[in-house]
Amino acid sequence: MTTAEDLDTFTADWAQWHRHKDALLAAPHGFLAVTGLHWLSGEPQRFPDAPGSWSTGPDGVVVDLADGEELLVAGAPARGRHAFGVVPERGGVLAGWGEAVIEVARRGGHDIVRPRHPDNPLRTAFAGTPAYPPHPRWRVTGRYVPFDAPRPTTVGAAVDGLEHVYDAPGRIEFELAGRPFALTAFPGHGPGELMVLFTDATSGVTTYAANRSLRVTPDADGAVVLDFNRATNLPCAYTDLATCPLPPAENRLPIAVEAGEQTPSERGIR
Repeated sequence: MTTAEDLDTFTADWAQWHRHKDALLAAPHGFLAVTGLHWLSGEPQRFPDAPGSWSTGPDGVVVDLADGEELLVAGAPARGRHAFGVVPERGGVLAGWGEAVIEVARRGGHDIVRPRHPDNPLRTAFAGTPAYPPHPRWRVTGRYVPFDAPRPTTVGAAVDGLEHVYDAPGRIEFELAGRPFALTAFPGHGPGELMVLFTDATSGVTTYAANRSLRVTPDADGAVVLDFNRATNLPCAYTDLATCPLPPAENRLPIAVEAGEQTPSERGIR
């Protein structure tokens, strides 16, 4: 039985987590500071929100900086022609430019430049992400079942025509609302962490239509906690300047998960 004191502690812990998550999103160079999504090719291009002329090829991303233009790369000034080299998939480099940073990244097999300016109105007007009130009933236990070998899994993206490929290491089995479910998991960002992308019956109603994400970390025996109160929006929920992956088809839950983050006010209900 959950006591009032337990619920107060649970709610306070969740509120601290949610404030921290929004603070990262709205940091001076967080994702809400992104002002452009520029796709590179072999033809040099200049962009209004970044210095230099940018191109890419077999040897990776190159920028040609004009006289008076400068980037700060790994703490050292770069002038003239600078080669970033081959950027790994889902990798990236941040180069300083005055108060801004210029993100050089690779998504879905394409090299991109994504400037981040602290004065971007999307960031400066951000008032926080709406969410369902947290409750322990949405925190459930499950089991991580690894595949015999990682399964290459292709999913769509928030950008039409773009695809992401993940080596899915396994699935997570659990029960919710008295029904059994299984979600394919992708590698997460931290050691031992997994990322689960999903939609549910609230998607496109009270939560963002394309996806939500849940981070989980199985223990040595495969036991795992899925706290749907901490289901988060990906950057594409806030801006079109994101290349976020979509969930695999099997991760579309047929029930309403009335927990976690809702559609940002920047998008409205969609």
